[in-house]
Amino acid sequence: MKFALTAATVVAAFISGAVAQTAGQWGQCGGNGYTGPTQCPSGWVCTPVSPPWYYQCLQGTSTTSSSSRSSSSSSRSSSSSSSSSRSTSSSSSTRSTSTSSSSTRSTSTSTATTSGSTVIPTATGNPFSGKTVWLSTYYAAEVDSAADQVSDATLKAKILKVKEIPTFTWLDTIAKVATLDDYLPAASGKIFQLVVYDLPNRDCHANASNGELFFDQGGAAKYQGYIDGIAAAVKRNPSTTVIAVIEPDSLANLVTNLSDPRCSAAADGYKSSTTYALKTLAAAGVYMYMDAGHAGWLGWPANISPAADLFVTMWTNGGKSPFIRGLATNVANYNALTAASPDPATQGNANYDETHYINALAPMLRTKGWNAQFIVDQGRSGVQNIRSAWGNWCNIKGAGFGLRPTTNTGNQYIDAIVWIKPGGESDGTSNTSATRYDTMCGGPDAKIPAPEAGQWFQAYFVDLVNNANPAF
Repeated sequence: MKFALTAATVVAAFISGAVAQTAGQWGQCGGNGYTGPTQCPSGWVCTPVSPPWYYQCLQGTSTTSSSSRSSSSSSRSSSSSSSSSRSTSSSSSTRSTSTSSSSTRSTSTSTATTSGSTVIPTATGNPFSGKTVWLSTYYAAEVDSAADQVSDATLKAKILKVKEIPTFTWLDTIAKVATLDDYLPAASGKIFQLVVYDLPNRDCHANASNGELFFDQGGAAKYQGYIDGIAAAVKRNPSTTVIAVIEPDSLANLVTNLSDPRCSAAADGYKSSTTYALKTLAAAGVYMYMDAGHAGWLGWPANISPAADLFVTMWTNGGKSPFIRGLATNVANYNALTAASPDPATQGNANYDETHYINALAPMLRTKGWNAQFIVDQGRSGVQNIRSAWGNWCNIKGAGFGLRPTTNTGNQYIDAIVWIKPGGESDGTSNTSATRYDTMCGGPDAKIPAPEAGQWFQAYFVDLVNNANPAF
């Protein structure tokens, strides 16, 4: 799971010791130990989002005065860092999604109005059913730019077809939350797909997609502000159905990688922050699928049962809301939904594709009380048997766009096939001197040279188009 750390729209970040006299829109404006500006721009109010720890500039009103917002000193939980490597049975991945087509299973979202203007959302089944998915204007612009770089008319025509396929929008920085005020109104009456991806100490077992927040730097409170910003935007746009993938790779790392000091130190913070996200976004009516790794990560016999226990625990901690719809698998990975035959790299794992993995995991969850449903990323799964090791995940050579998004999945457990990772955005740089270099991105299966995670990788995108299965 690799994604850009530069925001499409730059707004003031949550910072301590800010030099500006006024906090920016969505910026931190108070809290224990905070020493930055406490005034907000015109039309924005310093609002307690996690008192006494965190106050944020939000649109609206607040009854809390600025005098109570910045005093005392305190610290949040801490984390540590250390280097490590991945293995076949414990790898990570992540990114891009969508869905169209009809479904016979269940309907989408309804709302009930109580107490005047208070809208209480009601979950009513498969959120993808009977709705159109909004097409990301940001990704469309990337595809247009890619087409402009191609002179071959046939290839250009194929590239432009990619714009017609919905993908997920990744909110991988606090600053990007502000873009929801453009995207959600534009998606009115449709589905808006997003990825919640800004946990403190993010991607604890890798380097390429490390994030902006850290538990030992007030990251837990800042993350709550990030989640509150998403929830507030959703509430302002009740006519848009919002479907979210929650924190790719995070929980999976807690199943297999606690031997990495970075992951063991972040474990409690991961759980508490994810719980906050689940509860807050459910209250706003966001349909959620927690990330569940993939067949080659958690599908192994030693991993799948502990994974089921963890996922049910998180569902329970989140309040067992029906908006916690289920799990997302294969995010930004390359596994087939249903493989014609097992890839030699999958030897030893009976769950050698996502269908086998889901069909094994879903009943385990049901016996524990959670009737979880699934979505599966097939954005880069068009070509199989292209990896020398199943755990290799970075810009895999020979990959192609895969099955198109649909609700006609042929599997009772799967709500939709989606494209979660926007194809063409790099998983990570192959530059060995880069701070965020990960050895997987310079490995034998990775396409080289590659730019930083999230940056456009034109040569790789062209390969995905040319190798697409089904073909464009």
